[in-house]
Amino acid sequence: MNLYLFNDNDSAAVYGIGTYLKELTKAVDGSAINVHIIHLHSARKKFEIVKTDDAENWYIPEVRYENHTLDAIREIEDYYRNTIYLFRLHIKDTEDLIFHFNFNNCYSLATGLKKAFNCKTVSTVHYTKWHLELHGHLNMLRMMKAKSEKQRSSYEQMMYLAFEYESALFREVDQVIVLSHHMRGILETDYHLDLCKISVIPNGLEDIRPVCENGSKVLQKKWHISEKEYLILFAGRLQPVKGLIFLINAFRILLDKYPDCRLLVAGSGNYDTYFQEARDICTKITFTGLLEKKELYELYQIADVGVVPSLFEPFGYVAVEMMMHELPIVATATSGLNEVVDDCCGLKIPIIEHSDKVEIDSNLLAEKIIYLLEHPDKARKMGQNGRKRYLSEYSSEVFRRNMLNFYTSLYET
Repeated sequence: MNLYLFNDNDSAAVYGIGTYLKELTKAVDGSAINVHIIHLHSARKKFEIVKTDDAENWYIPEVRYENHTLDAIREIEDYYRNTIYLFRLHIKDTEDLIFHFNFNNCYSLATGLKKAFNCKTVSTVHYTKWHLELHGHLNMLRMMKAKSEKQRSSYEQMMYLAFEYESALFREVDQVIVLSHHMRGILETDYHLDLCKISVIPNGLEDIRPVCENGSKVLQKKWHISEKEYLILFAGRLQPVKGLIFLINAFRILLDKYPDCRLLVAGSGNYDTYFQEARDICTKITFTGLLEKKELYELYQIADVGVVPSLFEPFGYVAVEMMMHELPIVATATSGLNEVVDDCCGLKIPIIEHSDKVEIDSNLLAEKIIYLLEHPDKARKMGQNGRKRYLSEYSSEVFRRNMLNFYTSLYET
């Protein structure tokens, strides 16, 4: 079997698709599947194929036009046409050929490959444009769709066209993988896909939980965290959809009752918005920037509470990492995240939907964090339950089994 995994550089950097591809490559390692990772819009100056121990990496550079007269749609169509041409030149083994897409704006690429090869096509829905733009507000999308083209604003028309383009891809491919039952329901109801075409396969993560003697004290000293401090941890991109504004407001409430607290924000993005929001309590908040996994995993080991306040989350790698490290969680009951974090391993707060936005109650968020700080035995039990849930549902072994079964099934029907 020959598997070609498509990676769009921008989306891989922003949406965790890079992590997915690494885990998926490791998951099928040692099987009868030959893995090829296609890096579209590569920053490299020329087309290259680089072999590693577990995969063959194809780097297809962006096309540079001297006379920039083509519109964006024509440019991407030309780029995909050139990509298919390269495939026809370089793919020699076409037995049990699978093209697996990991971004949604590639309908013409999917159709072109199906015409060029006897193959199977798959798309994993890591995100949708409207989910990101509207923070998962499904009713807003439905209202936009219900309007006529003349009634829509330019922004609404852009969102509608993006939705239609995604729909075309999902209809074109042979199978669609979603990360949650929540998304499966949306594809059935709003994208009108047949349920037999949709497979729910949650992501998996390799079990990496370094343990050292007197680990907590050693790590607290390394990171200059006082033993007297309660450490509240947020990890993720600094973007509105991640809900950090609401966490900062909740942390301000928390400080009134527990002044010996520190909020640690691990991630990169536009800091100015959050600096301004936290200017009166900035000495109690630490922004680390983007961390290496090893460093982030050290912080999971010394944190008291992990908070995932996302307004929308298609899956929730961060929540799984926290569960892996037995960290009790406070999370929003939204989309895929609501399925990852169950009531045994975390406390959840609802999403509040208004006609034009979504938000969460910072007072309620503060209450949930305080509850875990004031009930350490229950918090510890939740952490232990989270670890068990990770092992049974989201480990690399479970992911490997699910994906191998899925790929095999494509050529059994």
